[in-house]
Amino acid sequence: MYDIIIIGGGTAGLSAAIYGARAGKEVLVLEQKNYGGQIINSPEIENYPGIKRISGFEFATGLYEQAIGLGACYEREKVVKIEDKNTVKLVVTEKKEYEARAVILATGAKNRPLGLERENRLIGAGLSYCATCDGAFFRGREVAVVGGGNTALEDALFLSGYCKKVWLIHRRDTFRGEGTKLQMLQEKENVELILNTVVKELRGDTKLEGIVLENTATGEVSEKEVSGLFVAIGQMPDNGAFADLVTIDEMGYIRASEDCRTKTAGIFTAGDCRTKTVRQLATAAADGAVAGLAACEYISGIL
Repeated sequence: MYDIIIIGGGTAGLSAAIYGARAGKEVLVLEQKNYGGQIINSPEIENYPGIKRISGFEFATGLYEQAIGLGACYEREKVVKIEDKNTVKLVVTEKKEYEARAVILATGAKNRPLGLERENRLIGAGLSYCATCDGAFFRGREVAVVGGGNTALEDALFLSGYCKKVWLIHRRDTFRGEGTKLQMLQEKENVELILNTVVKELRGDTKLEGIVLENTATGEVSEKEVSGLFVAIGQMPDNGAFADLVTIDEMGYIRASEDCRTKTAGIFTAGDCRTKTVRQLATAAADGAVAGLAACEYISGIL
C-alpha cells in the first residue's frame, strides 16, 4: 500500500513525487518509458526561473535524483487501468497491481509529429515542437513553422522577434487561429504565409538543412533552406484508460482547474495532460507541487 501513486515521470510527475515524499508519504512513480518526459530531448533550457541555462537531460535527471533521494520509488511500467475502491485506488499495470490512497495522473501529452523520415533523428538538431523553448537558438536565422491554429500563429509571432525570416506553412487555405494574431503576422515584414502546402521531406542527416514542400492544390514541389522547423500541429494526450474516473474533453485532456482535482475523490491530475492554456516547464512543475500537496491533504482527511 502506497500513499500516493503518480502515473507519469515527467516534470509534473516528478515534482509531485518530490512534494509528496517531503511530506513523509510513501510515493511510487509509474512511467512506461524513461523519466523526464518531452523536456529530456531539449538540448538547452533557458526559460525556467532561477536556472540560467541547463540541458533537458540534466534538468530531468536532477528532478529524478531529487525524488529518489527523498525516498520516492520509481518503476518502469505501463498503467492499463485504475479502479476506485473508495479510500483505496487499485492501479493495474501490464506487470502487476498496486494499491494507493491517492493517485496523480501526470501522463503528459505527446506532440503530434509530421510522420516524416528522419523526424526523430533531427529533434534538437533543427527540428523542435516548442518555439518558446528553442526559438532563441535561431536568432538571426531563417526558420519555418508548420500549423494553422493559435499555437502555430503564436510561435510564428514569437520567432519573428528573433529570426531573420519566418515561413508559416499551413495545409489549408485559411487559418484556424484567432484573426487578431493573423493580422499581426501579416504586418510583420519578416513573416511569409504559405497556404495549401505541406512539408513532404526533411533535408539533412545530422542537422536540418532544408524542407521540401508540396502545394496541395497544384502539386507543385519546392524547397526552402531553413535552419529550424517548428512543428505546431497539435498534441496527443493519452488518457483513455482513465475515462471512467475523470472527465475528458473533446481533445482528450482531463478536465481540471488550477487545484488539479478531478471529479473522483482521491484522483488528481497535473501537467500537460490536463485542460490548461499554458503548457510550459514552469507550469508543469507548479501543477506537480499543487497536486502533490492536494493529495497529502486528501490523505490526511481520510485517515
